[in-house]
Order: sequence, then structure tokens, then C-alpha cells
Amino acid sequence: MQVRWIPGEGYWANAYLRGNVLVDAGVTPMQVAPHRDEIEWIVLTHCHYDHIAHAHEIAHMCNAGICMHEADVAGLSADERTLAMMFGERAPVLGIARPLRDGDTVEGLRVIHTPGHTPGGICLWDEEEKNLFSGDTVFSDGGVGRTDFPGGSLPDLKASLERLAALDVKGLYPGHGMAVETNGAVHIKAALRMLGYY
Repeated sequence: MQVRWIPGEGYWANAYLRGNVLVDAGVTPMQVAPHRDEIEWIVLTHCHYDHIAHAHEIAHMCNAGICMHEADVAGLSADERTLAMMFGERAPVLGIARPLRDGDTVEGLRVIHTPGHTPGGICLWDEEEKNLFSGDTVFSDGGVGRTDFPGGSLPDLKASLERLAALDVKGLYPGHGMAVETNGAVHIKAALRMLGYY
């Protein structure tokens, strides 16, 4: 299934459209508007403001439900957990239609709970296409999400990366930077090596 990349600008996170699922919502509603009739679900990979800033407006525009891991839902009510104040904003009020857990599926995408950057960080795994939507867990340059923000944990991130390294990832679609369509597993292993664990 085709993946459409909607690039974030500056500090704003990338968004991706895969079928009727929009992954992350830091991009503006205008960037998403051409696809408004396709989107039924918005899956937020974690609760940081650069990934959730426009979720409410996009959900309203598309009449879509918002999903997020249950461990990050509580963080939505705390400005320090969302990092909203770093952007000069307050945490948005979001109605979560479906709290997610590890192993859940959303339109064929399997939820993999990958804490470390945040307690409720997730990746979405398309096993058929071997595509991984990795949020801020791992990037295509072998980088990883910071663990020094509230709720971050380096040991948890290491465990999450080890779990991802067991997958045969081809396409890697991260929250920031460029996506890669081949050899995504190489970037995950590079992240573990960078942390001194592989």
C-alpha cells in the first residue's frame, strides 16, 4: 500500500498517510487538506507537541478518530509532558477515540509499544509491506529520540530498539528527517551501535 510522506518543516514532525490512517499530526491542516476524504484515523506516535499540535483540527476536518497509546494519553493534560511550552503553546485538548496497547491493530498496522522517548511511544508495523512508522524512537540516520525529557528512559529506549532490530524492516518512516524505502533495519542496528549496545 502506498505511503504518502507529508514532511514537517523545521521542528515539526513528519506525517504519513497510509490508506485511511494518518500517522502523527504536527503538520498543518492545509498540508493534509488534499487527503481529507481519505483519512478515518489519526494515530499519534507519542504525546509531544510537534507530533500532536494540529490533531484536533485535522480530526474535525476529516471526521477522523484519534488514537494514542494509553500510557501517553495522561500526558496530554500536562504541558511539561507534551513539551508545548517549548513552542510557546499549551497542551491541546484532544478527544482520544481509542487508547492503544501493544499488539493492537489499526487498519492493518500493528502497534508496537516502544517506550524510551516517552512512556507511551509507539511504532506502527506493516508486516505485509515491511514498513515501520517509527515516530521518534529511531530515525533514518541511526539517531534516536532524546531521553532527557520528562518520562524519558535510556534503558527503555534500548529495549525498544532491540525489539525493533528483530524485525525485517524495509521502509523506515521516522518522525523527523528523511524516510527510507529499503534497508530500514540497517538504520535501527546503527542506532543500537551508536548507543554502544550492538
